[in-house]
Amino acid sequence: MMDRRRFVARGSLAAAGLALTDAGAFAAKAAGAWAGAGPGFTSDDAELMRVYSAALSTLQGNVTQFPAFPGPVLIEGSVYGGVWMECAPQEGQVYRAVGPEGAGDISPNNHMIFFALQKDDGQLPYSVKKNGPGFGQIQMVVPIAATAWELAHATGDEELLETAYAACGRWDAWLRRYRNTRGTGLCEGFCCWDTGQDNSPRWKGIPNTCPDHDARKCPQAEGLPRLCPDLSATVYGGRVALAAMAKALGKTSEADRWSEDAEAIRKLIVEKLYDPQDAAFYDLDAQNRFVKIRSSTILNVLGEHVVDAELFETIWGKQVHDPKAFWAPYPFPSVALDDLQFVRPIPRNSWGGAAQALTALRAPRWMEHYGKSAELAWMMQRWVEALVRASSQSRQQGALSEVFRQQLDPLTGEFTQDDPGGYSPAALVMLDFLWRLSGVREQGEQLEWNVHPLEKPARFSRRVGTAMLELDYDGARAELRIGGRRSARVSSVVRLLTTKTGELNAAIGIADSEQQVTVDVTGRLKRAFRIAPNQRVELGA
Repeated sequence: MMDRRRFVARGSLAAAGLALTDAGAFAAKAAGAWAGAGPGFTSDDAELMRVYSAALSTLQGNVTQFPAFPGPVLIEGSVYGGVWMECAPQEGQVYRAVGPEGAGDISPNNHMIFFALQKDDGQLPYSVKKNGPGFGQIQMVVPIAATAWELAHATGDEELLETAYAACGRWDAWLRRYRNTRGTGLCEGFCCWDTGQDNSPRWKGIPNTCPDHDARKCPQAEGLPRLCPDLSATVYGGRVALAAMAKALGKTSEADRWSEDAEAIRKLIVEKLYDPQDAAFYDLDAQNRFVKIRSSTILNVLGEHVVDAELFETIWGKQVHDPKAFWAPYPFPSVALDDLQFVRPIPRNSWGGAAQALTALRAPRWMEHYGKSAELAWMMQRWVEALVRASSQSRQQGALSEVFRQQLDPLTGEFTQDDPGGYSPAALVMLDFLWRLSGVREQGEQLEWNVHPLEKPARFSRRVGTAMLELDYDGARAELRIGGRRSARVSSVVRLLTTKTGELNAAIGIADSEQQVTVDVTGRLKRAFRIAPNQRVELGA
């Protein structure tokens, strides 16, 4: 593995004087981390295998290196020849979970490249391309602090932890200084590309980027600067992660301060930017008027778990799960189906209605948190079906990479045809969703066996530590194996949570209807139970 210590952001370690105080805990985490061998998938379904292999090839083809940084990174692909802070760190995380041997090195690089190019005043680049970093907008969605913490926590990467804590703390200070000009405590949007929602009616009449390509400067346009719920949610999620990092570093007082600051902005988001009549989050312009476009901004707020369970259920019922709004046949539209600002016909690169692969890739972050595992499974099935169908349609053209396009029509599932292929988020959606639907995944100290039989025999396998895990499908039954030995046989559709040695802990309903489940554990009595969508059934001794 490459030495990443030379990639550290300028001055971030020495100047901050950071030291890991709980090295033992992180070493223990590292012992169970990604072991280097990529997960394996085989199926008798030739079309499914073609798409799966094409996704891997697309991603491998999108691994590249830039002059400004000495390590390989996974770029967006298609027409986007770079990495963007709003998405590249998360994409590296997903690639680590589903990619081939060596993909584990990409994930830290997809974080470190931003930290290494951080300005002295704390500003992180919004993107890095072949010609260098860009600083013309802030363009953030999934907090880089959150994904950095998740990766450091999972792998025991001390350098990443230390570097991320210093860099993300300085980034938060920059945002407070330059994106709180109204003194509200919320994060302000100056331009369209701040939120990454290109061509969205949410930003109609507003410049794409900041004057002189300087994100400190607000354009002279009506209603600016705006208080933005999604940008503020990203700040909130970053502070939650900074609190966790500070605690791991033994900085108790700093952890408390980050937690307090996180809670302060969380309350402001709900108090100032939520409209209870619509059950939606909106921008608040400089005249304190809501910009009433119901967009995927709502989903980005949910992505950082800003709202509690009660408020979530209100938003879920009135907006997200409403088939007239966001619960389209192919979720999630970037603007609600019944919003008058939905843009039709759908142009390429449009956050004016198209369902974006990026939004789909981010969905597990909030749907699992709020207990919507069954609905997530349905949504993932729809995206996989659309990608496989697109493969069949484009195979005659001899360019399977064209399958992986940026966006689709949320009503028909048809990808925008003039949108060039080879798009990493769509390829990651294919791989990640297939494993989340029907594969075995490592989740902290547990194993997650997603038993969801495919149409034809198939096998999922991955190594965790020294053990090979296998989930083998033949018809309606699945066989779970650990280290080559059968652990259990399972009927029906269900998620099983076990220890690393295969001891049953719990089951979660991931089908869209109640299921009768039978679990035949090797050397034990059969377990039979009924389970409803999203229900959790405890199965431990």
